[in-house]
Amino acid sequence: MARRKAGLLDSLASLPWPVGIVLGIVVFFGVRYGIGWYFTASASSLTQAMGRQFLSNGALTLFAWMLLAICWLGAFFSWLTQRKRSQLLDAQTGVESLGAMSWRQFEGLVGEAFRRQGYAVEQTGLGGADGGVDLVLRKDGRRELVQCKQWRKTQVNVAVVREMWGLAAHHHVDAVKIVCAGNFTTDAEAFARGKPIELINGSRLASLIREVQVVRPSQPHRTVTATVPNCPTCAASMVLRRNRTNGDPFWGCSTYPRCKGTRQIEKDRVDSNE
Repeated sequence: MARRKAGLLDSLASLPWPVGIVLGIVVFFGVRYGIGWYFTASASSLTQAMGRQFLSNGALTLFAWMLLAICWLGAFFSWLTQRKRSQLLDAQTGVESLGAMSWRQFEGLVGEAFRRQGYAVEQTGLGGADGGVDLVLRKDGRRELVQCKQWRKTQVNVAVVREMWGLAAHHHVDAVKIVCAGNFTTDAEAFARGKPIELINGSRLASLIREVQVVRPSQPHRTVTATVPNCPTCAASMVLRRNRTNGDPFWGCSTYPRCKGTRQIEKDRVDSNE
C-alpha cells in the first residue's frame, strides 16, 4: 500500500512540536519584518523605499500571520500524534496486543519505544503496509534503518532481511533493525547472524516496551485473564488497555482512534494483587 505524498502540514507535523513552535515565530518575524529591514539597510534610496513599503504592507502582514498559524497547527498535530503514540505504548500488555493493532499504529509504537531509549527518530514515509524503510534512528553518532512488519501469522523470511541489508549498504548506515509482531524464519536468523542486523521479534519487542513504559507507582498491579472479545461498535478484535487515571483494565477497540468502542472487564475475571 503506497503512502500519499506528504504536504506542507504533514511535513511540519512530522517535526518535534517545539521545533514547529519556534519555526513559526522565526518565519513570522522573518516575513513580517525581516524583508523590510533587509531592503531598508541598502544604500539605494529606491531599495530603502521598497523596504518601507514592505514594512507597511498589510497583505504581507496577513501572509506572515498565515504562515505562523500553519507552523503552529503543524506543531499541534505533532504534539497530538506524540501523545497518542505515548498512550498507545503505555497501554500495551503483551504480544497479543501488538498483533491486534494496525500497521500504522505498530510503526508509531515502535518509533515511540526507540524514542524512550534515547534515539532521535525520523519517520521516512518510504515504508507502508508492504514494507520498506519506516524509521531512521540516530544516537551517539550512529545511524540505523528500521523496518516494521506488523504480520500477525506469517513469519518474516530471509528475503526481507536481504533487502534491508542491501538498503544498509546503499544508504551507508551503521546498522539495520527489523521489528515484527511475530517471528523470523530460521533462514532469516541465519542470514542476519554476524552482520549489523538486529532482528526484534514480538516477544523481544514486548519486553522492550515493558522496559520503557511509564507506570505510576501508586497503581496496583493487576492481571487479567479473559477471552479477547469483539468491539461492540465495529466488531473488530479488542486490545487490553488500562485507565491512565486509576489503572483499571478495560477492553478497547484495536482500530482506535478510528473506532472508540470499549468493553468493561467483568470483576470476577480481574485478579487483583493489591
